[in-house]
Amino acid sequence: MSLGERSWFPLVHSVGLAMTNPPPTEVRLPPPPSDAAMTALETFLVPAKAWFRPTIDGWNVVPDDRPLLFVGNHTLFGVVDIPHLMVALWRRRGIKLRSLGDHAHFQVPIWRRIMRETGVVDGTRENCAAAFRQRQCVLVFPGGARESFKGRGERYQLIWGERLGFARMALRHGVTIVPFAAIGADDAFNLAMDRTEIKQTRLGSFLGLMGLKDDYLVPLPSHMLPAPRRLYFRFMPPVRTSSLKHLPEEQAARAVRDQTRAAVASGIEALRRIRRSDPRDGFGPLEDWLAGL
Repeated sequence: MSLGERSWFPLVHSVGLAMTNPPPTEVRLPPPPSDAAMTALETFLVPAKAWFRPTIDGWNVVPDDRPLLFVGNHTLFGVVDIPHLMVALWRRRGIKLRSLGDHAHFQVPIWRRIMRETGVVDGTRENCAAAFRQRQCVLVFPGGARESFKGRGERYQLIWGERLGFARMALRHGVTIVPFAAIGADDAFNLAMDRTEIKQTRLGSFLGLMGLKDDYLVPLPSHMLPAPRRLYFRFMPPVRTSSLKHLPEEQAARAVRDQTRAAVASGIEALRRIRRSDPRDGFGPLEDWLAGL
């Protein structure tokens, strides 16, 4: 998704960066979430943490540099796993992530307050640059809504296309990228209808006539209670953009994008291998019942 587009659905997903003209004045970001807000989020997640039992490895490769740009795969719907990662980074490394969120989040009064309280900012190039200038750590998903609202057979696929925005921003500001992989959430839901099937319905036709782009067709799950699949995260070795600044920007951006994408893909495959031998993944009969819905 480019930064000028709008989503009709206020679900949590971050966007791939697109380049726009710089603003004439300095952008002022809202302050990062307070410790009280992060503690409240942590408390709110206690039941979900018991349900999903998240595990995170690769802490040793997360640099002490500031700012950092965290780049990962966007799991289905984008609401199940990322809050756990945000709380863990705050607790372990003192990092309060500034997630670049879809514009639609900030058009819904109560929802936009929740987003701001947890550090989400409108996903614009200007806000990203302002966060970097303030030495804040930023979270972005190059796959955007398309990757979050994936269809059948697309679990853990990276749907980044030719997007280079995040790589250009990291290069221009000399920011180190921390790739990470996440699995578990894509398996927490079975789909009753994916975006392709919705397009073939009257509702899909109506939404198309109203100008809704295919990327924002939200898949319909067959059950609202997510299956208790364990959530796995892995930080991958950082991508140091400073080593590529001697190259032409377009060439450097493609190299950064490809290196980051390869790291995320490698992390996904490694976590899936680990999960196959993990006895704590899933809750047996309950998971089997949900899978049959």
